[in-house]
Amino acid sequence: MTFYSGFSLSHDKTLFDPYLKESEYTIAGFSYGAIKALEEVLLSKKRIDTLQLFSPAFFHDKNEKFKRMQMIYFLKEKQAYLKNFLDSCFLPGRIDESIVIEQGSEAQLRELLYYEWKTDQLRALKERGIEIEVYLGSEDRIIDPEKTKAFFLPYATTYMINHAGHTLQTKEKNEQD
Repeated sequence: MTFYSGFSLSHDKTLFDPYLKESEYTIAGFSYGAIKALEEVLLSKKRIDTLQLFSPAFFHDKNEKFKRMQMIYFLKEKQAYLKNFLDSCFLPGRIDESIVIEQGSEAQLRELLYYEWKTDQLRALKERGIEIEVYLGSEDRIIDPEKTKAFFLPYATTYMINHAGHTLQTKEKNEQD
């Protein structure tokens, strides 16, 4: 299995253990990593059975002003931006201490915000026989889970995790740890 981490994260694969298909024919990614997972599948000539997208970075519903403001804040106050961003990712719980926080780059954030998910690409993967699964948290504060679900639903099996945020963790899960 190949897994791509989210923006400014590494070792975040463990967050998705309950959902991951551990197979050499599965490619998965979280948030920004979902973009990278999709791109690998699109370019790959090898056998792939499943593409798993966890809270894919979907900002089609955000206007140019929102995206520009995100970039300005990131460039002006990078540490504050990353703290706020990561805190929002892990809500309604807390940041898992096993996750490694890294410095995301301007180019990565720009790609994340401006990435265009294309229905013809998703349709082509489905026609190739690749099962696409999308997992969303009902309380996600990074992306709009309902709009993301509506976009992916014609091409993917879509799961909405109740009371979960962007990392699909719930407050109850974090309290048990």
